[in-house]
Amino acid sequence: MDRKKFIKTGILAISGFYFLQSDLFQAAERKPKRIKEITEAPIIIIGSGYGGAVSALRLCEAGKKVIMLEMGLNWEKSGIPYSNLLKPGKSAAWLRKKTIAPFMNLFSLTPFTGILDRLEFDHINIWVGRGVGGGSLVNGGMAVTPKESYFKEIFPNLDTEKFYNHYFPLVREELKVNIIDEQFLKDCPYYKFTRVGEEEAHKAGFKTMRVPNVYDFKYMEKEFRNEVPRSALNTEVIYGNNHGKNSLDKTYLKKAMETGNLEILDLHKVEHIKLNDDKSYTLNAQQIDTSGNIIADKVFHCKKLILAAGTMGTLQLLLQSNAVNDFPIHENIGKNWGNNGNFMTGRNWVKPLSGGTGTKQSTIPVGGIDNWEDTEHPFFTEIAPLPMGMDVATALYLLINRVDKKGEVTYDKANRILKLNWDESNTVKMRENAKYFVRKMNQANGGTRSHLLFNNGFGADICYHPLGGCVLGEATNEFGKLKDHDNLYVLDGSLIPGTIGVNPFVTITAIAEYCIENLIKQSEFA
Repeated sequence: MDRKKFIKTGILAISGFYFLQSDLFQAAERKPKRIKEITEAPIIIIGSGYGGAVSALRLCEAGKKVIMLEMGLNWEKSGIPYSNLLKPGKSAAWLRKKTIAPFMNLFSLTPFTGILDRLEFDHINIWVGRGVGGGSLVNGGMAVTPKESYFKEIFPNLDTEKFYNHYFPLVREELKVNIIDEQFLKDCPYYKFTRVGEEEAHKAGFKTMRVPNVYDFKYMEKEFRNEVPRSALNTEVIYGNNHGKNSLDKTYLKKAMETGNLEILDLHKVEHIKLNDDKSYTLNAQQIDTSGNIIADKVFHCKKLILAAGTMGTLQLLLQSNAVNDFPIHENIGKNWGNNGNFMTGRNWVKPLSGGTGTKQSTIPVGGIDNWEDTEHPFFTEIAPLPMGMDVATALYLLINRVDKKGEVTYDKANRILKLNWDESNTVKMRENAKYFVRKMNQANGGTRSHLLFNNGFGADICYHPLGGCVLGEATNEFGKLKDHDNLYVLDGSLIPGTIGVNPFVTITAIAEYCIENLIKQSEFA
């Protein structure tokens, strides 16, 4: 070998050695190889929240094989515990470096496919659950049936009598809804915030109501006596409950799995959908790991497709698929969207000389203020907990109002994101109701509007209950089949036109029961 060739070879060898030791090479070695898989399935359900869980159970009971795709983690199988509000752990947020709860975001995180996500728009933030069980994993479990008169107003074409005599009782049984024992509520120090809230509401002339819940109150009584591990009495809720709560993975989904006909694929995010010439569907999806890395590109083919990804997830899939694949969608898709009248407010200096609202607070709400019959200021108000580990003499309330001015969800093709036509003009009446409520409460009891929690004492940008955009009977037929499609169905909160007057999951579940029962009767899944 001549001298020049020897030197050149030596340099290449040395360079290669240093490349092998470099961070670049190590990163390349660590990067998982992406696999492309194709799966055929007769029925696919996207999403494992209330509508998806109902659909899965009833189809599986009818002997149908179902694949369910869920972008979040199967928490029960993972063995990863949920964390509480005061000590957030890896379960707390979806791929964030910091917690994203409505309050107390002082905690740093390592990005992980956590249980709570926040969708951020110009004038509103929307919190959603991530995991097998969807929103049932992170909500407060308030199982409220809407006012019959308001339900009839929102859904004039449905058989109201049948819903109140059959579907609502059915879902309350399936969801294991129960009511707290009044003596326990009276004696339990963790419910001082409820007792104070109700006492002050009565003094201000408001009517209160006991609110049912899916949390097992017999379990709560045991945790209060330290006979079982604590959950609701250990500030667990918005990051998941380790014990006590009958979320969907313990009710509908558990029963569906027991049939042997359901397969749940977690950490599978559907990117877009294509309508095939034979009226079947092709789904392009990505399987991710718990750090959010894509580990496989997957293609699913199905004859029948149910979208139950939650209001925002379903709208994202429909609108994005339309932009990417010219997927046909009805002109009403995205319209009649609302925040269910969600409007948060609070009061400071609530009984500051007599223990305030309590040092320790249960995370499970059981009290509400019913002002729905007030023609000028109709609303339902959740007396909400604020478990901060100390007495802050603060009362927190979630008002649920009518939505007089609906919004619209569209898709920005250039930036590949959802856009929401929603601003302060949509919440004018909600703000008036909140001002009226706080002023009346303070006049009767003392206190000030809470500036510690909200700008000017109001949280107009907080939404837990996005509804609409694929309204039953407008974008779909009377049973949730999407117009312009033969084999596509929507069964989630997007069927409700923006408002239902109370926490909506009981209504979503009842409508899903109604829809899937009739779709099966009509041999849609034969």
